[in-house]
Amino acid sequence: MSEEIRSIADLIRYFSEGAKAREHWRIGTEYEKVAVFADSGYAIPFSGPRGAEEILRRLADRYGYEPEEEEGRILALKAPNSSITLEPGGQIELSGEQCADIHCAHEEFSRHVAQLREVASGLDIALLGLGMQPRSRLDQIELLPKTRYRIMYPYMARRGGLGQRMMKQTAGVQANLDYSDEADAMRKLRVAMGIVPLLHAIFANSPLSDGGLNGYLSFRGRVWLDTDPDRCGIPPFVFNEQAGFEDYAQYALDVPMYFIIRDHRYLDLTRPPGLSFRHFLAHGFQSYRATMDDWANHLTTIFTEARLKRYLELRSPDSQPPALMLAFPALCKGLLYDADCTLAAWDLVKRWSFEQRLAFDAQAHKAGLEARLDRVRMRDLALELLEIAMSGLSRQGALNARGDNESIYLLRTLDLVRGGHNPASLVVGRWKGAWNYDFARLVAGTSYDNEEWA
Repeated sequence: MSEEIRSIADLIRYFSEGAKAREHWRIGTEYEKVAVFADSGYAIPFSGPRGAEEILRRLADRYGYEPEEEEGRILALKAPNSSITLEPGGQIELSGEQCADIHCAHEEFSRHVAQLREVASGLDIALLGLGMQPRSRLDQIELLPKTRYRIMYPYMARRGGLGQRMMKQTAGVQANLDYSDEADAMRKLRVAMGIVPLLHAIFANSPLSDGGLNGYLSFRGRVWLDTDPDRCGIPPFVFNEQAGFEDYAQYALDVPMYFIIRDHRYLDLTRPPGLSFRHFLAHGFQSYRATMDDWANHLTTIFTEARLKRYLELRSPDSQPPALMLAFPALCKGLLYDADCTLAAWDLVKRWSFEQRLAFDAQAHKAGLEARLDRVRMRDLALELLEIAMSGLSRQGALNARGDNESIYLLRTLDLVRGGHNPASLVVGRWKGAWNYDFARLVAGTSYDNEEWA
């Protein structure tokens, strides 16, 4: 049985216990991927002979992963240091191992992609280097038969206009980083929140949905704004330089809960809605009292652009083409694992008011690198940010077998930004031009099988 929470001090201690000495810092990456039928571009289902469950079954049979089941259905695969899971709409996610450098992450991702492509090709399924399902509407996408999602899905419809789209249609890439102490954690969290508009502009890759252009370069970024105001976005308190673990705990305490887990069963706390963790801690639920496992699970249901657990998660970018997928974790490592680069990144964005941050971010969703804040051009800031990260990676000096440092994973993204592009702007241009609004060409052009994509 998990330890019962006695006071808010226990919640703060949870974060403090995540601190690690510098030599033990690692980086982990989570990669979500859109899967479609190769001949049509429609989303694959979870069930059936050509569904996501069959992909998991074949991966387990061929490569020795351990299946994880719920109610007799395979919902995930476990490996010694990683896992393969499914998002609510069947998006396939690799939760990678904790790596000492991006070279390690690159090797793991390349191996995962090779395995997944082999299995998917045998089912005439294509993996797309996009941040959103381009063709299928919500009612055409099967919801994963997972209790957690059955609780969340109807609740999303009550809390925002686009939350169900977030669950079924979107795909992102996430980087997980360590911190040395409270001050380091909050400094990194503040910088991560501060650069959100730049991240949306650099990595925008979701201009298509429901069968056509949606008017955004990162519609996924827009979707998150209208998912759930209680747990998404950019909370203002993080920009207070005095903010600490207690401030984050106080914020999380007021976020409504989805569920608690007892005896491997999910207990739905969304009806009636509004049961915050603060209320649960003070009064319990039925006969149940709050435990540290409840707190850990609750923190996974906070969907801010960056979030704190026993490590820091940065969550803004759309999923990328495979050739660009390692750029985001490389950017994070370059910026946040070098103290001078962390300060330099903060210098780029520290002068904005909170209202300016939100306005600039909203512009980034639509205009990408063409967004402006007064006389400041997003493209110029994005280039500076990438160059800061590259210098940080060069100084960190982690080399691969060829003697290259980790800045190599930023080169293609840097070239795109220098040319005024992100993946989304390439998709829009090709959709209107060479692909001529044809989904067969879109699938071929953005497929993981197309090594020229981006």
